[in-house]
Parts: sequence; structure tokens; C-alpha cells
Amino acid sequence: MMQLSIVNGAVEFDGIPVLTQVNFTVREKEKIALVGRNGCGKTTLLNVLDGGIECVKGYGDESYGVYKIGNPAVGFLRQTSNDLSSKTMLDEILGAYEELLLTERNMEEALARLDEDGSEQNVRVYSALQEKYERLGGYTYKKEYLTAVKKFGFTDGDLQKPLVEFSGGQRTKIALLKLLLSKPDILLLDEPTNHLDLQAIEWLEQYLIGYRNACVIVSHDRLFLDKIVNVVYEIEYGETVRYSGNYTSFMAQKQQNYDKALKDSLLRKKEIDRLTALVERFRYKASKAAMAQSKLKQIKRIGEVGSPMRFDTDTFRTNFQPLRNTVEKTLILEDLSFGYDKELGRVNMTVKRGQKVGIIGRNGTGKSTLVKTIMHMLSPLDGNVVYGLHAQIGYFDQTLTQSFSTLTVLEDFHNEFPMLTDTEARSLLGAFMFCGDDVFKQICELSGGEKVRLALCKIFKRRPNVLILDEPTNHMDIIGKETLESMLAAYSGTVIAVSHDRYFINRICDRLIVFDDGGARVFDGTYAEYEQQNAAEETAVAEEAKAAVRKKDRRASDGNERNRRLHRISVLEEKMKALTDKIEDIKRVMSEDPSVYTDYKKIAENEEEITSLNSSLSPLEAEWLELMEADNAFKD
Repeated sequence: MMQLSIVNGAVEFDGIPVLTQVNFTVREKEKIALVGRNGCGKTTLLNVLDGGIECVKGYGDESYGVYKIGNPAVGFLRQTSNDLSSKTMLDEILGAYEELLLTERNMEEALARLDEDGSEQNVRVYSALQEKYERLGGYTYKKEYLTAVKKFGFTDGDLQKPLVEFSGGQRTKIALLKLLLSKPDILLLDEPTNHLDLQAIEWLEQYLIGYRNACVIVSHDRLFLDKIVNVVYEIEYGETVRYSGNYTSFMAQKQQNYDKALKDSLLRKKEIDRLTALVERFRYKASKAAMAQSKLKQIKRIGEVGSPMRFDTDTFRTNFQPLRNTVEKTLILEDLSFGYDKELGRVNMTVKRGQKVGIIGRNGTGKSTLVKTIMHMLSPLDGNVVYGLHAQIGYFDQTLTQSFSTLTVLEDFHNEFPMLTDTEARSLLGAFMFCGDDVFKQICELSGGEKVRLALCKIFKRRPNVLILDEPTNHMDIIGKETLESMLAAYSGTVIAVSHDRYFINRICDRLIVFDDGGARVFDGTYAEYEQQNAAEETAVAEEAKAAVRKKDRRASDGNERNRRLHRISVLEEKMKALTDKIEDIKRVMSEDPSVYTDYKKIAENEEEITSLNSSLSPLEAEWLELMEADNAFKD
């Protein structure tokens, strides 16, 4: 049994409370989602669970404590990996198998000793090590990590590269790989899907669904959480609340709890108003004084009535529609070939006004290259990109979140829109949650989510009729994503969006450009329809494979049956020949030996023996004929 619990904990930084009341329990095999707004303390709580941050007593009545059962091993994946050592990717991954590799070395040494001295003691030591090696997965671990490496988009050649040669996102993926393969009792995953493409996300989903130990996941990927978790903890206003079920179930329960609390609050207020009216009516009548006092006590017992705390739904807002419309054919990709030194894909499609196109696929297959080609930032290898009349482009580049400008938010905004007054600029920025002194923050001080909001604010201010968005939801919390989804769903212009967020793509897009190993292809439908088609194709392939196996098995079975039949025929022929030879011998003696054919008694005995032999021969011949007919039918 394994369990890790925090009871009535709190965390403060420089006297400022981040978490005010934490009650959190991880039980064996639980899959837990930790959700909440950006900055609410999710990563802080993961650090508390990992032991990197100390808690103090919270505001509750219970005593503060951290309690462990079974001394669980905790593995923590942080959002970024700063390992710049010269060791190779393979060295790093093999660090997940330290105990197994030590056992492997011990086995080799024990085998060497066994070769020199085959004593019973040496045999026992080697056998024990061999059993341990098998229990730790020694005969499958190489296949395990090579499969994971491939699913995460790395090649066999990458295994020999030093970590320093990988990007920050790639190093985070390698850290995730190592952590998963080390199989701790509790996995702590902070935004594990941030640097993963769809194939890797789907592989990770299946891995975590089948993971035998517990995990706590911080993620803004709603579909990912829905498929994996069975418990949700929400951090809101500094407190944790536990819900059973996946993310969708959590949202429904939260709404139900709020509706019930609001209804109870209204009923209590209504009852207080009724009792107060009675008290006011009879408090000055001596005969009713006792009754009035009784009602006052009832009001006191009910206590103060306040409205339940509303959800923390603070988000950006804008009334966003195109300044003018394009013609019907907004964008034409005329047999467009794109890439750098070689073709990454070829697309031939017409995007009509108001259509919303999602671009999905593995990392490194050419999604951003296609977007840059559409934006005329790269020249086509072949074909053309043609914009319709009056097309005005709003482009969101995912690299904007890497800006380290020392300009303030207000200065940066004024540089884009110099004709605006400070009041107008601050009003627009306020709609995107840059309020008060936030506008004086330097760009380099902003979080990834804040940089995304600033970029969107500038794009939406221009009111373009074509939006080209490269990973716009990265760094957004779930409410921010839902806000952007609602805005884009209501937007009458054209959208082309690259994203690994399947929920976002499914809600917004009605067409897809899908990147796979064969290049790029157009799919006319939503992501849900694309998944259904894939599932149907996979089912068909699986059924075809099963049918082939059944056919092969049947052929093998038929072949085995024929072999048995031919063997039986051979045996029967030997027995039949032996009986026939014996009958012929008796007949020859009867016709050639005078001592026999002149002796009626001997003739009778020989004839009786021949009859007996024929009785034994008859069923053998019948079986032989049946088997021969079956074999002829098989050959036909």
C-alpha cells in the first residue's frame, strides 16, 4: 500500500500567500489532474509533493502534516530541462535503469565465476540474479526505450548525440522519457504535452492509462486529461478541492455544487427575511415577546448569508470581427510545394471565406514551413499562394513568446499603434487583462501566457479578415483556451491554425491539413471525423491482419491435417501389404504343396485363416479409400 498526503498546508513567498489551505492525497494507482488558473500555485504544489518546497500550517482547524505510507518514490518532470551536460541521450535514458544495469553487470560477473567454478553456491547466486533481472524487465528494456524514443520523434542516431546539442524542448522530452521509464511510485508531470506532437501525445496517453503506479498531472489539454485521470484537484482562491472523475465530470460537479450553494443561499435569505418580518411585527407586543425572541434565536442559528464564491473566470475579452470581408475565395494554394532544400509536402486547395482550417501532424514534418510559405516568408519550391481581393492577414507566430524585449507593455503597444492615446491603449490592454501597473511590466518579465495575450491584443486591434495562428494556445490556461475558442467560433473571417490541442482543433476547424510520413494531405471534416475515419481504417487493417492470421493458421492447420492423413495412408498401406502378402503366401502353399492341397483338413484351416485375414483387411481398405478421396479433394 502507498499513500502521500498533505493536510492543512500553506505556502508563502516573501510573506505573500500562494496556497492558503492544501488538503491533498495521492493514493496507489490514482491518476490525478491538478487544475487551476495560471499562477494559482499548481507548480508550487508539485514542488511541495516532491519535497522541494516546505509547507506551513494553513488556515484550517486541523494540524498541519505531511504523511507517507510505504515511503513512495517520487519522480518530477518540470516544464523545462536545463541539463547541458556532455553525456549522450542514451546515457541519460539508461539512467532510468540503474538497478537493472547493475544487476546485468552482476550477472556477467557471476557467470564468469560459474565458468571457473560450477559449485552449487555459484549456481544459486547466478540463478537469483537471473530471476531479479527478469523481474526488472531485463529481457525487454531495450525494446521498451527504443519504442519510446521513436514515438517521441527521435531517431536511433539521436541516441549518440550529447544533450547540449538538443533544444530546450527536446531536452524536456528526453527528461520525460527517462522519468517514464524509471517508473516511480508517483509521477509528477508539469505540462508533459507542451513539446509533444499528436503521435507522441497519443502514445503518452496510452502509456499513462496503463501505468501501474500513481501520477499527478498539471495540463491544460482537456482531451488528454479526460482520457487519463480519475481524480481532479482544483486550486482556486488558494484552496484545494477534490473531485472524482475526469475533467469533464469535474466541470459538471463544480457547476452543480455552485448551483446548489446558490439555491441554499437564496432559501436561507428568504427564511431570514420571513423571520425578520415576524419579529418586526410582534416585537413590541408583550403577548408576543417570547415568540419574537424565539424567532431572533432562529435567525442567529441560520447565521450570516452570503452568496457562494463564483468561479474564477477572469479572462480577456473583445468584440472581434473583420473590418471588411474578403471575396469568396480567400486563399488559393495552387499545387503548392513547400520546403527548404527538399519538398516537405504539396497542397492543392481553395480556402473559402469563413472556413477554418486546422494544420496537424508530427513535429518536424513541415507545419510551420507551410505557414511561413503561406505568409510569403519562404518562397514556394513550386506552385503558388494566391490571396483573394481585400485579404488582410493577422499572423500569430509561436516564437513571439520567446521575446526578451526590455520595452514595457505600454511602450510596445504604442510602437504598433502610435496614434492611440494612453487612455485608449490602456483600455485595449485592460481588455486583455493588463490592468493597472501591469502595463509597465517589461516584455522580458512577462509569462508565456501574458506574451500570448499581448500578441493577440495587437492582432485583434487590426481586425483582420484572415487569421493565421501558429500554436496560439501554448501557455494558455483552460479558461483562456475556451475564451479564444469562443471568439474564433463566432469570428466570421477565415482561420488557419496550427495546433497540437485536439480539443481546440475539433471545436474550431471544419477542414484539416494533415502531415504524416507521406507529406501533407487535405481532409474535409472535423478532427472528430478524422479520428473516426482513422479508427475505422485501423479496425479494417486489424481485421485484415486477423483474417490473414486465421487464413495462415487454417492453411497451417490444413497442411498439418494433410501430413497426418498421408502418414496414416502410409501406415495403412504397410498393414494392408502385410495382410495381402500373407494371404497370397497361404494361397500359394495351398496350390503348390501336395501335403496341403491333398489334405482336406489343412485346406479348411487355411481357408479359415484367409477369411480371418480378409476380415482384418476390409476396414483398412475402407479407411484407405476414404483418406485417398480426401487427399484428392485437398489437391484439387
